[in-house]
Amino acid sequence: MPEIKNPPPKRDEKIGGPIGRPGRGPGPVMQVEKPKNTKGTLLKLLSYIGSSKYLFISLALVMVVITILSLVAPALQQKAIDLITLTEDRLTVDRAEFIKTLIILLITYGITALFTYFQGLFSAKLSTATVRRLRYDLFARLVKLPIKYTDTHNHGDIMSRMTNDVENISNTISSSVGALISAVLSVIGSIVIMILYSPLMTLISVMTVVLTIIVSTNMSKYMRRFYKEQQTVLGEMNGHVEEMVTGYKTVVAFSKQQKSKNEFDSISSRFRKVAIKAQILSGSMGPLMNIISNLNFILVALSGAYFAFKASPIGGVWAPDGIITVGVIQAFLLYSKQLSRPINEIANQYAQIQNSIAGAERVFAVMDSEPEKDDGHLEFCAEDVKGDISFKNIFFGYNKEKTVLKDFSLDVKQGQKIAIVGATGSGKTTIVNLLTRFYDIDSGEITIDGKSIFHIPKDELRKTIAIVLQDTVLFSETIESNIRYGNTEASMEDVVNAAKTANADRFITRLKDGYQTRLSEGGSNLSQGQRQLLSIARAVLANPKILILDEATSSVDTRTEMRIQSAMVKLMENRTSLIIAHRLSTIRDADKIIVIEDGTIAESGNHEELLEKKGCYYRLYNNQFAGIET
Repeated sequence: MPEIKNPPPKRDEKIGGPIGRPGRGPGPVMQVEKPKNTKGTLLKLLSYIGSSKYLFISLALVMVVITILSLVAPALQQKAIDLITLTEDRLTVDRAEFIKTLIILLITYGITALFTYFQGLFSAKLSTATVRRLRYDLFARLVKLPIKYTDTHNHGDIMSRMTNDVENISNTISSSVGALISAVLSVIGSIVIMILYSPLMTLISVMTVVLTIIVSTNMSKYMRRFYKEQQTVLGEMNGHVEEMVTGYKTVVAFSKQQKSKNEFDSISSRFRKVAIKAQILSGSMGPLMNIISNLNFILVALSGAYFAFKASPIGGVWAPDGIITVGVIQAFLLYSKQLSRPINEIANQYAQIQNSIAGAERVFAVMDSEPEKDDGHLEFCAEDVKGDISFKNIFFGYNKEKTVLKDFSLDVKQGQKIAIVGATGSGKTTIVNLLTRFYDIDSGEITIDGKSIFHIPKDELRKTIAIVLQDTVLFSETIESNIRYGNTEASMEDVVNAAKTANADRFITRLKDGYQTRLSEGGSNLSQGQRQLLSIARAVLANPKILILDEATSSVDTRTEMRIQSAMVKLMENRTSLIIAHRLSTIRDADKIIVIEDGTIAESGNHEELLEKKGCYYRLYNNQFAGIET
């Protein structure tokens, strides 16, 4: 690949670059904003709901039946009431027709109850099916995001999107989809039947519906903002809890429990304030809608009573003589209630719907993030790699305000052991990040065996490289599974041999369940040294051509360091190795030592040569072992 001279990639001005190693804690919390595209979010959410089309169709058909039955019931009640007549001061009832009507009404309510059960069943299945696909797609995108994303986003906030936000969406789908379908059908059906009863009374009833829409629309503007802010602060709270739990030993060691509690209390107080505002608005929505609904009831009852006592040409087709009967008034009251009921229900659920839209927008924001790009097109086999590495004129910065590496060049030959030393923040780990393409350079060129890493598929590139970090990453699985993570196709014999090479077999076999011992979260039921030996065994099993040791012994005692060092010597045999170390005692036998200072190579040579120069390395060495400052 020709030398890259492109400008640094654009970065989010609000977020900036990472500090220290990737994954070492969350970045700044995102600023609170109003939903940018409510319509687009809803369309995406509907596409997920529509993916379970048979469940959706089944739910829709059930709601059609329920709505039709709910529209038939008032008409049957009207008929039953009008079968009771008062003539010549006597109350007369057509008993046969009255009983027949009541039986039909009873059957109607029974079928409605049965279909209501199916409504709940299909709603639950639609909700779980939709959320399952949504969570799967969200997780699938998370594992494809570049390292930069997790470096610059709050980890707890990402977890909150996967759990709280998706759960809110699930609850809304379960309770609101059926209600929305019912609302549309009920409103249309009720208006049609009410017009048949009385166009003028229908107009009176619709006036209150317009008032409902105006009130709910204006309140929604405020609710949307507060619910978005509530979800964002909740994500910040989750991030703080995650940091406190994972770093609990450090918190206790420095007696910072009170400080951590105060910080949590501050975030919790902010959450309480915004949640109160959101809950007050959402809580007031229902009473307001009920007031409007009761107003509608009064208007309909008064106008119906007036028209019942006065002959008028306003009578509908069900009142051919122009007089509205008591049964018609009763039916009209029920239909007007059915007209306002679904609107009131949606208004009452509006808070939940807004909460879910805010959550869905946050979820889709992750899913819409650019995945890690892989522009490699060369036919490249990790097993055929020799291990020659070349960095040429590399410029790179995590953000455009600060360049970490400046015109950095380094050639590493097959099988060489290159040690990289320097002060914290000098750019040592950045070299690893660029070689593995966790980040891409701003300009320059990096090659392996003369092939640009930008032309090598990332999967193949990373198969050639194994990394042993200072902070070991172990999973809550068996020891065997954790070692096998380096090569899932390996046999049990290979796993044991890798453990023996890493000097880990001795302590593993002493455990009660041996290789089947299940580790707790992060491997906390093992010592730091044991965890490090397992990570070395994993690297041995991966059988890489290029090995990176990133301060792999800096957090263990001297005796454990000797065991780890012995394991690393075996691991480095016949492999190109880059060793990043603070403990200079671990790199004396390196073929070449380079000293990084301010993003450039200040010195290079072997241990003896650099001591003779009495430069940067000499000062580092003496400061570490003799406490001498020159």
